[in-house]
Amino acid sequence: MDAPIHNLKKRLVREARTDFPILHTTVNGRDLVFLDSAASSQKPRAVIDCINTYYREQNANVHRGVYSLSQTATQLFEDSREKVKDFISAKHSREVIFVRGATEGINLVAQSFGGKFFKPGGEIILSQLEHHSNIVPWQMIAEEKGMKIRVVPINSKGELMMDALEDMLSEKVQMIALNHISNALGTINPVKEISALARRYDIPVLIDGAQATSHGEVNVQELGVDFYVFSGHKMFGPTGIGVLWGKEKWLEAMPPWQGGGEMIETVSFEKTTFNELPFKFEAGTPNIAGSIALGAAIDYIGQFDMLEIVKYERELLKYATEKLKEIPGLRIYGEAAEKASVISFLIENTHPYDLGILLDKMGIAVRTGHHCTQPLMDFLGIPGTVRASMALYNDQNDIDRLVDGLVKARQMLT
Repeated sequence: MDAPIHNLKKRLVREARTDFPILHTTVNGRDLVFLDSAASSQKPRAVIDCINTYYREQNANVHRGVYSLSQTATQLFEDSREKVKDFISAKHSREVIFVRGATEGINLVAQSFGGKFFKPGGEIILSQLEHHSNIVPWQMIAEEKGMKIRVVPINSKGELMMDALEDMLSEKVQMIALNHISNALGTINPVKEISALARRYDIPVLIDGAQATSHGEVNVQELGVDFYVFSGHKMFGPTGIGVLWGKEKWLEAMPPWQGGGEMIETVSFEKTTFNELPFKFEAGTPNIAGSIALGAAIDYIGQFDMLEIVKYERELLKYATEKLKEIPGLRIYGEAAEKASVISFLIENTHPYDLGILLDKMGIAVRTGHHCTQPLMDFLGIPGTVRASMALYNDQNDIDRLVDGLVKARQMLT
């Protein structure tokens, strides 16, 4: 008899590195150190094999064929939706909408929900920490509807000023849209507290969870939010696939965003009736392989104890922070009390691009620039930073390589 799932022994996080083929390659003649997971994580062999198997053995369109191959693909596709439901603790799989990524999910809500419910003179609350993908869609609908964008400031540590947020709340506010974790600073926002404040005024809350799903448990019921979006490629899955989760009451009330196959029930030249959830929002042939591989990524994460992942990454963040601070002239931006495994920094008298290029010559991949957070960089008074972002496949050796590389680069540039 199979053991209950909660009694199954989880793999140790320190074993994860062996699962990622790209980490055993070389760049510029050096073993690769990959520290740009906030932009896009690497993929484990299980996800790569899943995509390969689909195209070699299971490829067919979904929901449209009575033949066996189509039925198999459909089952795998819908099984993945169920895995997403369980992964984020949604109530129903029909609340899980497959989209191209978090960006498309935000745009869908802005245009569909906002197009129906937003009123002139209303307000949308964002924060100083937002990615462009959680700014521009709201600006577009706000301009269309005659609304105002208000921005929650941050303190010197990169944390939201919750008193300022609370002061902004009123009957005028028609949406709060914030990230769960800042991609630029690593700040983990108090989403449950924000949701509780929003409920006082019946304000819907959308959370951009693109940086959160591989770094800790996400339970949309406990968070108390109305919409939650994330991307597969930041949680060891493929690019071009993501999820919009929304409360059923809102998704039922929202009009379709795109028209075409799958989202229809009946079509005539006089009238079209729309399909039920979740298909109402999934026009056209979906990213079938990506959706199935997203399920494989969720299975992969499920091999580990999420609490151990959190603990491991916090220890790695602490180690990296201490080591980086030993480098003369290095300043870290964003030292929130609650922070994920992201470090943004500058070294005085050096340009972040120059550091990034020199590190690449040593086989070390980091991000340089504004990280799609130009308003945040303007607020900090800098053009950009060097960003090292870690995942469960990184280790202390990666940090040591980064520190050694920065010391050498600093000597060359100053």
